[in-house]
Amino acid sequence: MTLNAPDPVAGRGLRILAVDDVAPALEELRRLLLESPGVADVAVAGDPITALRLIQAGPLDAVFLDISMPGMNGLELAALLARMTDPPVVVFVTAYEEHAASAYGIGALDYLLKPVSAERLAASLVRVRRFAGATGSTPAPSPVDALAAVPVELAGRTRYVRRDDVRFVEAHGDYVRLHTPTGAHLVRIPISRLEEHWQHAGFSRVHRSYLLAVPAVRELRSDLSGGLLAHTDVGDVPVSRRHARELREHLLEAATRGAFEPTDRGQSR
Repeated sequence: MTLNAPDPVAGRGLRILAVDDVAPALEELRRLLLESPGVADVAVAGDPITALRLIQAGPLDAVFLDISMPGMNGLELAALLARMTDPPVVVFVTAYEEHAASAYGIGALDYLLKPVSAERLAASLVRVRRFAGATGSTPAPSPVDALAAVPVELAGRTRYVRRDDVRFVEAHGDYVRLHTPTGAHLVRIPISRLEEHWQHAGFSRVHRSYLLAVPAVRELRSDLSGGLLAHTDVGDVPVSRRHARELREHLLEAATRGAFEPTDRGQSR
């Protein structure tokens, strides 16, 4: 199925491809997308090969992708898209919650569970617009963020810790400990590498051994010796004197941009 030719007004909206091998589910997702404000066109594909042809045929802002499909599943298709020079963003739509870690690990923008509500879909489309920059007819490039989720090995199994769930990072030699509401997770990666990749996502180095998610800060406190502590919902982070002023500037900037999230940050969404 080819994309409909948009009128001049609709052409400024999002161009989306929906992929699902179950026809009723695909039609329902198409209907929800078409009824969403800011969506110009919705193409559909019932299998990954058709989806690849449509993606290669024309510019798309996003692919809303089922995971469980025969031949090539959605995760495999998303991995192929990540190798493209200018890939559309990927939003997974599936009935299986257990695939979420893998989905974020390959750079998915969002993960929707079936049945998808109009409210949850609207929130996802806001994120798509932010990343795709769909203010005109040509979508902006959407680079894959390889460290949006970090793999953690535990008892022979691999799970992924999402960057959005990390409040602060603590260095331990060649390892770091990622502090989240669900616990602390030890990962073999230098803190300097995480700092390099996570600066753009609101993380700031506040101490030789600590990397802090600025939006996670609840308040600044003084310790018994007069030092500065950044309080988060999972613990306090020491702030060195040389980083104190920079942190305050980041906090002011984050507040100005409205970057601080509610106190239930990191819980189920």
